[in-house]
Amino acid sequence: MEADGGPPSSEAPDDRSQRGSIASSAALTRAQDVVIYLVGDFAPVPLTVEGLGVVSVQELARDVRQALRIPEAAQDAFALWLCSPLLELQLKPRHQPYKLCRQWQDLLYRFTEASAEDISQDEPCLQYRRNVFYPKSKELLVEDPGVLRLLYEEARGNILSDRYPCDPDHWTGLGALALALDEGPHLDTQTLAAVLKEKKLVSFLPASVAFGAGGLLSTLRGRGRRQAALEHKLLDEYRKTCSGASDGPSLLHQYLGTCHALPYYGSAFFSGEIDRPAQGLLQRARRKAVSVGVSLDGVYVMDVKEKHVLLGLLFSQLSWDHSYPEEEGDSHVLWLEFDGEEDGTAVNKLLKIYSKQAELMSGLIEFCVELSSPSGGVASAAPQDGAGGEEAAPRPEEEEPGKGRGGRRGRLSRQDSVVCSRVQNLSTISYVDTGKEIKRLKPRRAASFFSRQNTAPAYATVQLGDGLEQG
Repeated sequence: MEADGGPPSSEAPDDRSQRGSIASSAALTRAQDVVIYLVGDFAPVPLTVEGLGVVSVQELARDVRQALRIPEAAQDAFALWLCSPLLELQLKPRHQPYKLCRQWQDLLYRFTEASAEDISQDEPCLQYRRNVFYPKSKELLVEDPGVLRLLYEEARGNILSDRYPCDPDHWTGLGALALALDEGPHLDTQTLAAVLKEKKLVSFLPASVAFGAGGLLSTLRGRGRRQAALEHKLLDEYRKTCSGASDGPSLLHQYLGTCHALPYYGSAFFSGEIDRPAQGLLQRARRKAVSVGVSLDGVYVMDVKEKHVLLGLLFSQLSWDHSYPEEEGDSHVLWLEFDGEEDGTAVNKLLKIYSKQAELMSGLIEFCVELSSPSGGVASAAPQDGAGGEEAAPRPEEEEPGKGRGGRRGRLSRQDSVVCSRVQNLSTISYVDTGKEIKRLKPRRAASFFSRQNTAPAYATVQLGDGLEQG
């Protein structure tokens, strides 16, 4: 994720803080202590660094790889991130973490909607985690148990926190694999029941599943019946998974392979909002919170509350743009343009994503498109840029054979799976490009005197680069 070009740096964090990962000191040329955090329950990696004020991410990452004994074949699997509850940034090799820490408050004002109080109390830590630009095809070749465990812990955290929405067949299988990895693959029923009673279902199943759709109160109302059903389902899957002899690396490969079926696996995630479709004449326009995942393959817009995909597009199926606020009070907007249908007419659809991180999303999309071009080389060695932050799964949209640049593709898949797009739940702008001018389609319902109408901004078709197909 590009973090350069921010406002002038703010004051340095409090030297006495216990939460930061970088020890502040006036004498930055002396050897200083640095702590690099890992995802999961791993102990942090302590380092002693000379010239902390000017040390680069590339140098720090090399020291971390040596401390963790990461093999050379997997050295590109991880990257250094600067993270807090408010913002996550994958750093470029040339970045200097200490200087970015001094700019952290300015970055929060620029890229988040956090309050001044929250910003003043926020402090980042350095985290060593999966590289957005590491292809899943290379990850499948990893054999080192330490690397597999690091990748597994991060993937498991994203599953349990609902960052990766998944269907019952996925979360049941993943929960059983996690149970086998934690407790061993050959436990009897009585021991398994005791483990689940002690660790709770939330240790193995996504929070939305373990607590139920209504949250904790809903779980408490039907606690016994619901928990018994989930435990029974998890134990059955555990027995199927562990019916044969399985070692740790094999189980880790199974877990990561199942996660690879989720098209947004390995994405950098951003926060934003989209317009809600109008539900009635008198309803005021509101917005829905979304999470936007950008991976090497495409863009995925997910409903934060409902935990499912609203729109999934491969890069070959979209055009995009980023617009800055024109007036005070306006928002940064990421525009996603894709093929659709309106009353039997083939149209172009535009989705507006309101977010201060639109600039970061646009930059990451552009870089991923360049990597996926023939000259980019996705499977190349360490990338020179940073980020934001399937085959087994239903594709977000399938391209008809024989359709070239600008060709019209099939309709988006609409299934019950949380992975599939729900275009019907989106408030989009539809238009037809006649080649001379863009014609907006007439709304299905006449505008009401009582409804609040938002004036649609002028929008021209995105100019495409050499590495992007018309979407």
